[in-house]
Amino acid sequence: MRACLLAVGSEMLTPFRVDTNSLFVTEQLNTIGVDVRMKAVVGDDVAELTAILRSALEWSDVIVVTGGLGPTEDDITRDAVARVLNLSMSEDEAVVSRIRDRFSRRGLTMPDINRRQGMVPRDAVLLENANGTAPGLWLERGRTAIVLLPGPPREMKPMFEAVVRDRLAPRAGGRGLFRRVIKITGRTESDVDATVQPIYGRWSSQDVPISTTILAVLGQIELHLTATAADRASADRALDAAVDELHAALGEAVYSVDGLGLEAVVAGLLTTGHLTIATAESCSGGLLSSRLTDVPGSSAYMQQGVICYSNESKTALTGVPASLIEAQGAVSESVASAMATGIRARAGTDVGVGITGIAGPTGGTPEKPVGTVAIAVSALDEQRVRTFQFFGSRDLVKFQSSQAALNMLRLMLTKRR
Repeated sequence: MRACLLAVGSEMLTPFRVDTNSLFVTEQLNTIGVDVRMKAVVGDDVAELTAILRSALEWSDVIVVTGGLGPTEDDITRDAVARVLNLSMSEDEAVVSRIRDRFSRRGLTMPDINRRQGMVPRDAVLLENANGTAPGLWLERGRTAIVLLPGPPREMKPMFEAVVRDRLAPRAGGRGLFRRVIKITGRTESDVDATVQPIYGRWSSQDVPISTTILAVLGQIELHLTATAADRASADRALDAAVDELHAALGEAVYSVDGLGLEAVVAGLLTTGHLTIATAESCSGGLLSSRLTDVPGSSAYMQQGVICYSNESKTALTGVPASLIEAQGAVSESVASAMATGIRARAGTDVGVGITGIAGPTGGTPEKPVGTVAIAVSALDEQRVRTFQFFGSRDLVKFQSSQAALNMLRLMLTKRR
């Protein structure tokens, strides 16, 4: 079954509101095997919503519309659906009575404008709204089920859960969509795809088919695997085998197969190894320590983090010799190494990290252009240092610096397990 999701409301076409309902609805539909093929945000315009609904009716098995069921003139969902299906609307007195009672229980008189929420297209089934005034509506046209729900999530979610359980699941054939996400860093999208395409290309024809999507995300690549199966146990068996096969092909570039972020993976390695860490950051401005402390329980491993932006602070806070900075430059592997070992010694930790670079947009030279970053990790009896060339804006360079440092940490700590 294929679904189309429409969020109605001009406010969601501004920078101030985001459609979050579609994420919840997609998850609910996937659990019963309904594949969401289109999402759209539509302004408060009857003609535009009507056109999109007509188009969706040509191919979709399920249309879910959230929002636009309120009492004001710009709540146009009922009108658009009635127009597309060529249905008359009439006031349902029972709905109006419930709305009136709801106001009365709060010591208020129902405004006459709320009578609009009692207008129901012919043949529509009312969906009870226990948390608001606007009822939901269920309509059918041929093979297509059309579900109209209020926009506020606290009203929409319990209503849609009931719709899935009582009305959609029996139509969906008893198969669900189950997902896994593999996270990779240190390799490019094209390189990853060239490695794994021969593997995932054959999965579509197996007993539990698996589709694969590759996504380039800032500082990492994600492989999204979707299995279509009769139950979770069957899906898990197929997905476990698929993840193992991809992990074997990609090796140490895979840092997560269970959805964890890189900082959480590193935090787990530090915690299980009973290791402590201190960081000295220049161009990343404390982002590495921020990400490490975003993980709950970070006090078990995080001891100290300093931002040593100026040359003088590198010397004062981490003990980098001024002569070394003068001879090699602040952005150099030797200075990054001195920062890592210096902060580790001063904090008395097992691990030290040093990051120094040029975040831009100014400050670069032909020899050291913007995006040049040196990162060093000093851990127990081992030290690694590497110079990276990152691209993008200042924010991107800072994030990639923290991502690369975390990955260096992960690789070193994984080897020691």
